Parts: sequence; C-alpha cells; structure tokens
Amino acid sequence: MGRAIFISYRRDDTEGEAGRLFDDLTRTFGGKSVFMDVTDIKPGLDFRKVIDDNVATCGVLLAVIGPAWTTITGDAGERRLDDPNDFVRLEIASALARDIAVIPVLVHDARMPHPDQLPDNLKDLAFRNSVEIAHTRWNSDVQLLIDALRQYVGASSTASSEPVHATVSVQLPPANAPAHEPSAPRASKTPLYAGVAVAAVLAIAAATFFARHGSGAPGNSTNGAAGSAPTPAATATAASAESPLAGAWVNSSPLQRGSVSRLEIVATGNQLSIHAWGKCKPADCDWGTQEATFDGQKATATWAFLRQTADSEKGRVVTVTINPENARLHVAALNSFPHRPAIERQAEFVRAQ
Repeated sequence: MGRAIFISYRRDDTEGEAGRLFDDLTRTFGGKSVFMDVTDIKPGLDFRKVIDDNVATCGVLLAVIGPAWTTITGDAGERRLDDPNDFVRLEIASALARDIAVIPVLVHDARMPHPDQLPDNLKDLAFRNSVEIAHTRWNSDVQLLIDALRQYVGASSTASSEPVHATVSVQLPPANAPAHEPSAPRASKTPLYAGVAVAAVLAIAAATFFARHGSGAPGNSTNGAAGSAPTPAATATAASAESPLAGAWVNSSPLQRGSVSRLEIVATGNQLSIHAWGKCKPADCDWGTQEATFDGQKATATWAFLRQTADSEKGRVVTVTINPENARLHVAALNSFPHRPAIERQAEFVRAQ
C-alpha cells in the first residue's frame, strides 16, 4: 500500500504543528505511511500531476488549519486559496475529487471555514467533521486521532465507530481492505533453545569466577575509590555523551525580544524534554516544557502563548529548532504572530557553567 496518511498544511500558518504531528504519526505508523511535503518535484514535470499522484496513494488526508488558513495572501496580495495552482488547494481538491477521506485538523483555536470562504472545488471541505488538537492537551488529542487513523494504515475491513475528540463527533469512513496476504512461516525455536543453553553456561561460569575472586572484585577495594558513587560532573558528562543536546544551556549571542535565553534539555534516547526561557525584564520568562524528538541532526519544539505574557502577545507561536554544532547549539526561534509578520532569531548556545 502507498503512503496512507497525507498531511496538508501551510508553512505560514501551521508549519510547527504540522511538523510535530508528522513526528507523532511517524513514530506510530512509520515513515513510509506518512507523507507531508511535495517538495522534490523534478524540473520539467507538471506539479499538478505530481501532487495528484501523491494524494492518490493516500487513504486519508489531514488538512491542518490554523486561524489564518483562509486569509493568507501571496506576493501579489491575492488570497492563496483563490489561486487555482496553490499547492494546498490542489492537495485538498484532489482528495475530495477522489472521494478520499479528508479530516480538517484545527489548531490554535481555529474555526472551520464557511463554504462562502472556499473556492468551488473546496466547498465540500466545510462539511467534513473536524478534529481539534489543542496545545494544552496535545498528546491526548493526538492519541485519539491515531486510534481513529489505524484503519487507514492497518486497513481494517470494518469502520471505526469511536468518535475522535473534535468540534463535532467524527465518524470516519471505512478504509478499503487490502488483499489477503499469506502468513509468514513459523520460525524454528531451535536457535532460541541453543541461546538459552549458552546463556546458562555463561552465568554459571561467571558465578564461579566471582565466588573465587570476590575479594578482588571492583568496588571492594579498601580505599573505596573504585566503588564510590559517580560525581554530579561525571553524571552530566555521561548524559552529554549519550545526547549532544542534554544539559543546561545559555544564549551566548546578543539577546533581543523574541530570543530564547536559556534551555534545559533532558534526553531519553532520541526523546527530549525541553524547558525554555525567553528574554524578559527584569527576569527571564519561563515558557515551560515541551517534548521533542532528536533525529540525529536537529530537534524542533513549539510553544504557543494563548494569553498575553510579559514577553509575548496573545496568539504568538514560537517554533524552536536546535542543531548541535561543535559542542555548541545553534538555535533558531521563529516567532509567528496573528496580525503581523513573523520574526526569526538565530543564536549560539553554550553549556551553563
């Protein structure tokens, strides 16, 4: 089967949320089952056909909609939705024309567009039941969406009747059942038995060795050095060795409004918990903690401010991208606002002393 889930979004409206949703869905369904960007269109190809072909391989399209989704304009000042060649319009129109399930995903308190706000080939979108993913309950809302999407990836032969948390209950249409595949032959248990026998022999040998040499085992020396607990510095060094992002970091660049001033990152494998502070006077503003995934090159997390704070206006969204570089962190903070242009701040972070 092709890519089962297609995520349609606008970079100027919901890039951070779409990226976070993509990461969550990819962790659950795998990279081959989730598609987000039609960016690799080779020269000479008709991009309309490329988009249509990509949408044709999906079982469901998620249209991520933010507060400015219907009003964003292009360079000429015209609304993007009114452009017949707009990528988002082409993606959704292709799915609707093919009778592919289209689920509007509302973020940042966005509302469903009215039919009068949509071009003719998108008017049906206004009548699709919408899923709301709130910043304050992101994990639980996404989990409910994941449970509902399993029929598209797992291709259940029956429809799911369990509604997703949404502005109205979502009754998802049934996915097409795949052709029956023969079951894989049962693996032999002989290697397992052999492995258990080898492990038992090694365990007996180890027990015999330590019984005979117990007085010289590490941790039993008279000066206590070998068995002493690791120091905090050693623990921090070990954590840093496991993840180049783990630890406490401070901004070494000139601080401006919209900058991140401090970071505290806890790593568990490639999963990160990122606590951030923003530049404020007289003291830094605590943004709180967000979860992220480190893919070996970068990690991205998003903070949304639903009310006025000391360093932000209501509706501001900050998407922070972190790249480790030579024992430092390169941090980009993209500040998006409801009613004015976005601002990006670049900074270098060093480990806190």
